[in-house]
Amino acid sequence: MKTGSVYILLCSDESLYTGVTSDLDQRLYQHHEGLFPGYTHSRRPLTLLWSSEVMDIQDAIILEKQLKGWSRAKKLAFIRGDIPTLINLSVAYRDKRN
Repeated sequence: MKTGSVYILLCSDESLYTGVTSDLDQRLYQHHEGLFPGYTHSRRPLTLLWSSEVMDIQDAIILEKQLKGWSRAKKLAFIRGDIPTLINLSVAYRDKRN
């Protein structure tokens, strides 16, 4: 079984980047060194705000996609462990869609 981790970075422009990897330490090194062109390359330095426990890579990919669909406020509430705000933001989104 291949494993993976999901992570959220705070970029120097205050934006959030969500990613998935099979080797978190190596991927963070690559981000910090700017080894790949992409979203974070021009937004360094970066701060790791949150990362998941190691899980099945398919589950990690599903979680990454879910988090990428969330608003900034919802991601920050999740990172803080602020469950009431997370629920309120989820309900507000659902109500807005109906």
